[in-house]
Amino acid sequence: MKFTERIKQLREELQMPQRQLAAALEIDTATYCKIEKGERRAKGEQVIVIADILQSDKDDLLALWLADQVPASIADEKVIADKAIDIVKRNIKEL
Repeated sequence: MKFTERIKQLREELQMPQRQLAAALEIDTATYCKIEKGERRAKGEQVIVIADILQSDKDDLLALWLADQVPASIADEKVIADKAIDIVKRNIKEL
């Protein structure tokens, strides 16, 4: 599941309007709507606020958010994307 799908699911489960989340993030509703549709990326600090408001685990939402960042960052480099991901995996294991 993608970050955008999960926050929409959580928001709908709580029957919360997008404008309420937008207000908490201090952005307009249209901007929040773009985040939920995947047309705009949320910032890391916004993910934490969203998790708190949606009563969700911060780490779970941050992991989904981060997982979405990787493909977006390498979308234009499809030829070497797999190689880059393998390098990242090795570097993470070394931490």
